[in-house]
Amino acid sequence: FEKIDLSFFEFTVALAFHYFAYQKVDIAIIETGLGGRLDSTNIINPELSIITNIGLDHTNLLGDTIQKIAKEKAGIIKSNTPIIIGRNQEEIKPIFQNIANEKKAPLKYATAHNFTADVKGNYQKENINTVVTAISEIQKQGWKITDENIKDGLLNTIKNTGLLGRWQILGQNPLVICDTGHNEDGIKVVFNQLKQTPHKNLHVVFGAVNDKDLDSILNLLPKDAKYYFCKPNILRGLDENILKEIANKKEIKGDSYSSVKTALARAKKQAQLEDLIFIGGSTFVVAEVV
Repeated sequence: FEKIDLSFFEFTVALAFHYFAYQKVDIAIIETGLGGRLDSTNIINPELSIITNIGLDHTNLLGDTIQKIAKEKAGIIKSNTPIIIGRNQEEIKPIFQNIANEKKAPLKYATAHNFTADVKGNYQKENINTVVTAISEIQKQGWKITDENIKDGLLNTIKNTGLLGRWQILGQNPLVICDTGHNEDGIKVVFNQLKQTPHKNLHVVFGAVNDKDLDSILNLLPKDAKYYFCKPNILRGLDENILKEIANKKEIKGDSYSSVKTALARAKKQAQLEDLIFIGGSTFVVAEVV
């Protein structure tokens, strides 16, 4: 491990690819770790590539505008290989089109489809449309996947993948929901759905990592909620007192707690039966409660 000087992620990618080959999988779905152009997963020549929505995240590494980030993501577009774009964002559309043209890669934007899934969250509709559009493309390449296969797969996503933390309901009376949305785009969608979810008072167990653009995220948080600031138990976790101080300057009020579980326990103690408790801000926060 030390001799070949790979990062932990690079090493696990190599292990995963070796395992997939050993198991002779029919098809593997590979997600980039960060960006795309320089990501270690980008050594493959796929059947097709997919780029979902572009938002501001990891700006210290990928760039501080969505145009710069889009160029990094577009690094997975391969010559003569279909590329599916999940969301039509006008300000970055030319970037994808130009690179696709250069590489003679057929480009298609996701279209609407009438399927549902067992994973909840309003944002899943966009994800479903992207998935089904991608499947329709590989069907053209000879893959035999029926509408019934798609329906069964989507309705058994959690069972088949073990996916956790996506608009996951952890309890009732009070209603407890967690979601791993952790950048500006993700937080906006989640809190819009929280507004639509019936409740009396909103309690938010919130933590973050220290490399996030907190300003853009905190600006989206409702000021009339009760906050329980906490630090996820990782080295990158942002100190709960620092988080509280930054939030208080934006009139987002609450107390700080030494751990996610302590913060959640306090929120449960203070919440009434008709209230809603939300846990989020970071994937690492959610990981400690699911």
